[in-house]
Amino acid sequence: MRQRLALILKVVLGLVFILSAILKVADMDKFELYIYSYHIFNLSASFIIARIAIIAELILGIGLVINRLHKPVWWGCVTMLVCYTLLMAYALILGRTDNCHCFGEMVEFNPWQTILKNAVLLILFALIYKVKEKPLKRKVLTVAGIVIGCTAAVFVASPPDNFYYDSEPLYGYVEPNLLYYAIQNPPLDSLKLNEGRKMVGIFSASCDYCKIAAKKIGLMQEHNGFPEENIQYVFMGSEEQVKNFFIESESKKLPYIIYDDPIFLMKLTNGAIPIIILLDNGKIYKEYDFREVNEKVVKEFFENTSEP
Repeated sequence: MRQRLALILKVVLGLVFILSAILKVADMDKFELYIYSYHIFNLSASFIIARIAIIAELILGIGLVINRLHKPVWWGCVTMLVCYTLLMAYALILGRTDNCHCFGEMVEFNPWQTILKNAVLLILFALIYKVKEKPLKRKVLTVAGIVIGCTAAVFVASPPDNFYYDSEPLYGYVEPNLLYYAIQNPPLDSLKLNEGRKMVGIFSASCDYCKIAAKKIGLMQEHNGFPEENIQYVFMGSEEQVKNFFIESESKKLPYIIYDDPIFLMKLTNGAIPIIILLDNGKIYKEYDFREVNEKVVKEFFENTSEP
């Protein structure tokens, strides 16, 4: 009876791991930016590390459910929980109180709550330590199949943004003539976008993808130390909507202006929102949608004062 209850508990823990992995995939944009927000890894590395963590969680969850390779899976789960707990302890040292994205946005946990949750899970794992595993036939082939299947599933469901990167400048989002007209006339002329190197984000205050783009740019600015005054947001929306935009996106409040003619902005971007533009003395150097923003290119753009 005790073995049977322990086996049921093991399956439940496996389902928790699998659910956690699935919810992270559904919340991938925010989960990878959460990893990037610690400024330990660059943006491209954060994309990959986020997926590796999810793949590992998925594999371990499956291992728990099918009750194979008990000791390696058990130790893998415990190690992962300990690592996440240490990360949350570091988050507390930094004074962070934001959602850890353990279960995406479905269930929000702050660092204290995550540490408590992990402590409970570690106690439960202690209870299943001696569960008798079922033998695994064709061990290498089965393990390889699970690993390849989980990896493919995660990368197909959510390809990392750096898969969208292109070494050549991208054009086609912005109408150049309308942009050049706009930056020389009110209200954008006050931003002096035709002087020096600037990054311009064109956002709608009610757009969820714009919020992700703003969070990405804000973290990129913190990570690389770009001058804040060289980054300008142009918003469609009211002052109250923009205020809520920064709160809901949990993004850094960078310089912005509200453009009162949204129809003109939509014509300027050919209806594509959000758009991020790199301007070199008023000339378009690079255009991005929110997935294509290449940290390496942006860093080189701001650091290299010579002609691109």
